[in-house]
Amino acid sequence: QVQLVETGGGLVQPGGSLRLSCAASGTIFRINTMGWYRQAPGKQRELVATITSTSVTNFADSVKGRFTISRDNAKKTVYLQMNSLKPEDTAVYYCNADISLHPQLRRDYWGQGTQVTVSS
Repeated sequence: QVQLVETGGGLVQPGGSLRLSCAASGTIFRINTMGWYRQAPGKQRELVATITSTSVTNFADSVKGRFTISRDNAKKTVYLQMNSLKPEDTAVYYCNADISLHPQLRRDYWGQGTQVTVSS
């Protein structure tokens, strides 16, 4: 069974930094695109950033220039480095991965979410 486990959330002051990690485990043939999404109270879940298996990245306009996404394929892990954090970045952050369980079967997986709170 495939699982995604996120770590690294917490409370940070405005202007601060946090690094989120998400590690995949289980029987995996290949991990395709990985990404981070977030959901603030009363709002819909939104894309933050994605990274393909060849490290092509995509970012929401609201985080461009402040957040970076990277991955370590050997560790089956994706990272989100968040700098210059703002109160509006406060949300539950979810890891997502498009995973091939074998060459003919792909499924979408989500982590359990990690809270990021930006407040003074």
